Amino acid sequence: MASDMEKGSVDNVENVERASPSRPLVDIDVDEEYSYEEQRKIIHRVDRRLITICGLAYCISLMDRTNVSVAAIVGHDLEMDVGFRYSIMVLVFFCTYVVFQPLATGIIRKVGPRLFLSTIVLTWGACLIGFAYAPDWQTLAGLRALLGILEAGFFPGTVYLLSCWYSRYEVQKRYSLFYLIGCVAAALSGILAYGFSQMAPLQGHTAWSWIFIMQGVLTFIVGGLCFIFVVDFPDKAHKAWGFLSEQECAFVLRRLNRDRADADPEPFTMKKFLSPSLDPKIWGFGLIFFSLTTVTYAIAYFLPIILRDNMGFSVAAAQCLVAPPYVLAGALMWTTAWIGDHYRVRGPILVLNSLVAIIGLPIMGFAASPGVRFFGVFLTVAGANANIPACMAYQANNIRGQWTRALASATMVGLGGVGGIAGSLVFRSQDAPNYIPGIWAAIACQLLIIVVVGLLSVYFWISNRKADRGEKILEGSPDFRYTL
Repeated sequence: MASDMEKGSVDNVENVERASPSRPLVDIDVDEEYSYEEQRKIIHRVDRRLITICGLAYCISLMDRTNVSVAAIVGHDLEMDVGFRYSIMVLVFFCTYVVFQPLATGIIRKVGPRLFLSTIVLTWGACLIGFAYAPDWQTLAGLRALLGILEAGFFPGTVYLLSCWYSRYEVQKRYSLFYLIGCVAAALSGILAYGFSQMAPLQGHTAWSWIFIMQGVLTFIVGGLCFIFVVDFPDKAHKAWGFLSEQECAFVLRRLNRDRADADPEPFTMKKFLSPSLDPKIWGFGLIFFSLTTVTYAIAYFLPIILRDNMGFSVAAAQCLVAPPYVLAGALMWTTAWIGDHYRVRGPILVLNSLVAIIGLPIMGFAASPGVRFFGVFLTVAGANANIPACMAYQANNIRGQWTRALASATMVGLGGVGGIAGSLVFRSQDAPNYIPGIWAAIACQLLIIVVVGLLSVYFWISNRKADRGEKILEGSPDFRYTL
């Protein structure tokens, strides 16, 4: 067992550091009931059940909220290319999405993840089918606002759920797998939409109507799977069919309490839920996530249009060429996640990925050749998307407490939704086809990430030094140290 731990297992199941990341590892997670191999099997069962179904649902979520970009280039009868119509179509989703998010993390803890997540997936699937029968762009915009309400609870609820199952130095790989499955949506949505659009004029429906109908059907299927396979928080998950026993769930709670001492459920009070909002670092994490999503959503919503209008690709090619950049994004995401968990670093990973995006954005915006500009798209998509799980892990590693975790997840994802609003306005129709102001705005967002990470890193380093000297208790625990 000792030799396995010395080799630095991918899962870090037994070896969880409670002190400063710069200190030697301490063997504190040797469990009295389960051997090392048994522990690994338990965690891998959690991975297979939780990460797979949550990632699949997120895949559908991303596909459903971004398919309007594909409909815009095939739905000429909607006339979304007139004025600011397309930006409004994108914007209204995030207005309701942001407003209803804080409520979601409280509801998911009270109602339970299985019922809550499966219900909202099924309801937004019904809403999506309604898109197909919208007579004009105004009706479609109203349905997009409703979709924002229905999707508001999914991402913060899922981020919160995952953070309650994994220790600090294994969470980034899990977030990356979760988000990587979601990236499959971004990669395949254009290809799937192109295939669905070829169903016109069956049953008298247009190409864009079939896109919404078929993606709505896929959403219904995933919602049903969520009802069967999504599991509860660790203190109640033993009730799930075919999952962990009560003793195995107790082991998960023990290892989390040894890692950060906040796994046990806490009674809800408004003070406990809202008091973390006074902590500046909570808003720092949110600002990083805002800067990230401004770029990722702008690319997701406008890339098919940029490929068609700026780079001269056909409609079919523009739909299909959305996919390849996300392959590189997945590779960079997983590589940096492995490095981050293995070496227990977070901030440098965020800075590295931001630098990749900063290199890609000028190439995407200013290169003379369409082929070179498309290469810039690869770097931009990779750097920006790889930072999403990195930011989630950065936050999860540096907070304690069930309701702090709930509010921090809602705040971070809520500001991510504000980034979606900004992203919907970054590439303005009057700036087409080059979208130069949008390129500069995206570069500014990446620079802001580097600045905020730098400030947080200095604060964390100073705080850890004070805690090592016994001058300060961090996050209510003398054993807790921030992860740089």
